Amino acid sequence: MRIVKVLIVEDHPLIVNAYKQAFEQIAQDKTVLFNIDVALNLDEAGAFYNNQSYMSKCDLVFLDVQLPVGSDKSLLSGEDLGLKIREKYPETKVAILTSLSDHYRLRSILKDIDPDALLLKGDLTPGELIRGIQSLISKPPYYTVTVLEHLRKNLVAEIDIDSTDRKLLYELSLSTKNTELCDILKLSKAGVEKRKRNLKILFEVEGESDRELILEARNRGFI
Repeated sequence: MRIVKVLIVEDHPLIVNAYKQAFEQIAQDKTVLFNIDVALNLDEAGAFYNNQSYMSKCDLVFLDVQLPVGSDKSLLSGEDLGLKIREKYPETKVAILTSLSDHYRLRSILKDIDPDALLLKGDLTPGELIRGIQSLISKPPYYTVTVLEHLRKNLVAEIDIDSTDRKLLYELSLSTKNTELCDILKLSKAGVEKRKRNLKILFEVEGESDRELILEARNRGFI
């Protein structure tokens, strides 16, 4: 019997239970046994990530993107954790489960993390989750139907939102001063303003104020 070590990073108990039920059903064929750990927030997830002996044996990580910022602010989202896992533990398979559907947001996730599975909560049924897990174990990648539609129709734009853009949006949402932004982002004042202009064009936001940019970024799931 194969033993598969799984880490679930998710703050909604109902979703955690859905995962566990899916794993239990798959394990009924007695060919695989799942050893499951759960992190309910980024601080708990960070503790697992920093435990090298644990992560080196972790086969699957299931990540929610929208999680509260970690206490030390080194992790702003599940996406940040996914990037770190990809860099340090490339053999660990990463699956993203999210309610986000904005095509620029999905493009960012697919380009930056290149997850082994991307599952949208709006597409999810018990059967879909089981199929996703089985595909992860045997033959990734696995994308739900809405993700495939985005890949086919929308994810051809050449404008990307990178980790610096996401950090900029986060700091703007905290009302960080422009002088501090330059130090935090390691950009010149002109560089910060250029990124803000590009984001406003991308999100179709008008005006000089950052307020509408922050609101639109939040609506699209970047904050």
